[in-house]
Amino acid sequence: MNVIKHGWGYEEWVADFEAERERRAERGDPDWSGGAALPAELVRSLQRFQVGEDGDGSALIGKADRAGDPVYARAVRLFVAEEQNHVRLLALLLDAGGAGTLARHWSDTAFVGLRRLLGLRVELLVLMVAEAVALRYYQAVRDGAADPLASEVARRILADEERHVPFHCLRLREALGPLPAPARRAAALAWRALLAGAAAMVAVDHGPALRTLGVRRRAFVGDTVRASSPMAAAMSAAPPATTATPRSSRRALRG
Repeated sequence: MNVIKHGWGYEEWVADFEAERERRAERGDPDWSGGAALPAELVRSLQRFQVGEDGDGSALIGKADRAGDPVYARAVRLFVAEEQNHVRLLALLLDAGGAGTLARHWSDTAFVGLRRLLGLRVELLVLMVAEAVALRYYQAVRDGAADPLASEVARRILADEERHVPFHCLRLREALGPLPAPARRAAALAWRALLAGAAAMVAVDHGPALRTLGVRRRAFVGDTVRASSPMAAAMSAAPPATTATPRSSRRALRG
């Protein structure tokens, strides 16, 4: 997975999100008619991830609007739409398995509260923690679920999450770019520490499901943290000299 799409700006990201929206419409949904045989441990785990994906994204959209770049704001809206589609797919998968969804879960409440504390830069850093954890989780479901429908839903969501990472890395690279190099490195280290803690929390909370999927808790945490290295490097790298962030965006990102 490339964590930076070299030469891509937000116009290219808008085009990518719109093209993916068209591909998704043409492909249609998985075949839900056969149902899904989901172990109880996986049902509980998927329910927690489904509620974690839920939300209208209004806080993120509002911060993107205030950043002053309408093209970026358009890309964020398309990103949020993909996340909302994940919510829908997981809900339909759970329904196919004879299970319902949760109204809320404490881990989601904690993450949402943390994301909304400050400005766009902090929200994206916390969002990237969730994205990095989701990459390893959906890979585990894709590769370890005995049920083909669960594996297919996880495969689709994982493909989207792999596209989302470079999108957010681009913005964070711009957001952290004005900082001195030591400050950028410190921010990346702090982000990886937060990620390690979040991965450990997920490994404990979802341990029974991970065991069903053939993934040990320690391996889940280790894999997640190791995979984050290129993400942290991409976020903390100095922006290319040709990349200019609008002044209004720089003011908003300092929040």
